[in-house]
Amino acid sequence: LEDIMLKALIVYGTTTGNTEIVAEQISGIMENNGVNVTIKNVTDTTVAELGNGFDITVLGSSTWGEDSVEFQEDFEPFFEELDKAELKDKKVALFGCGDSSYEYYCGAVDLLEEKMDAIGGKRVNDSLRIDGDPSESSSEIDDWAAEVSSSI
Repeated sequence: LEDIMLKALIVYGTTTGNTEIVAEQISGIMENNGVNVTIKNVTDTTVAELGNGFDITVLGSSTWGEDSVEFQEDFEPFFEELDKAELKDKKVALFGCGDSSYEYYCGAVDLLEEKMDAIGGKRVNDSLRIDGDPSESSSEIDDWAAEVSSSI
């Protein structure tokens, strides 16, 4: 029998571990919904992998910077290469962690949204923005991941 399982790629950049925690939680929910998930740290990923053999690409980055939006440091060079990603007309979902006490709360997610729109990636739902400790947003993360799963 041919394997018809849906495939997702989750790529995250993390400094404090929060974005990794969220990525792992999203992965678990998607797996429970019958999606075969590959989860990778952005440091181990190239933009050439995006959309390549996957039904959906999920990207997550935390936001840094007080005077401007700064991606998580490992995610920055990856973001700069995203124009080369073959995501036109491919499904994407975006998430990020931030702190709402900063002016540019989850600004990395805003930049990812703009980039996906520019290169033709099809966002399947509203991006997920986590304020502070991800454990306090657990049910929100679960609901979002389930929504992503059902949109593939």
